[in-house]
Amino acid sequence: MNESGIAADVIETPDTKDFFYPPGGILLWIIILLELFTFGIAIVIFMYSAGQERAVFETSAQQLNITIGSINTVVLLTSGYCMAKCVHLFRRGEVTRSKKQLLATLILGLVFMVLKAVEYEHKATEGLTLGTNTYFDFYWMLTGFHLVHVATGMVILLWWNVTMQRKPQGEALGNLEAGAAFWHLCDLIWLLLFPVLYLIF
Repeated sequence: MNESGIAADVIETPDTKDFFYPPGGILLWIIILLELFTFGIAIVIFMYSAGQERAVFETSAQQLNITIGSINTVVLLTSGYCMAKCVHLFRRGEVTRSKKQLLATLILGLVFMVLKAVEYEHKATEGLTLGTNTYFDFYWMLTGFHLVHVATGMVILLWWNVTMQRKPQGEALGNLEAGAAFWHLCDLIWLLLFPVLYLIF
């Protein structure tokens, strides 16, 4: 074991500049592309539905809390920056500083989830739930599915934090890169959802 607490027998990781070995592995990126494709199709259907029920979509969108949505956007993007710093510091062997960035990522992820829960509670209290109209059907399904991704990402990162000391440095780095790639997927999905749901109408 070295001073960082990681097993000293380093495993060589694939060249992350190689197209066939991106950070986290090609299989993970296939999953990420499929996820983006799924959300992309959902957004296309959403926009088509908006064209069919424009008045309903405009009225419904005005009932969302843009302030909470905007704060959550900043929170999630900041968490993405912290996650990128976490990976960068870990590659340099600065494990303690890396874990601090990971903690910041997790805290910001939790803040995002709490704010989203507050927004959900407000919508439910106002009776704006699944079944209210087409707009809110999309709102609950799209943001709910995204929230599941954020929760999953937090579990992945927590699991890495628990197990990293028992793994060789190379393997730990590979796992961290995979978790980071998934976390950045959450960022990207939200950057697609936020303007479509909160700003266009």
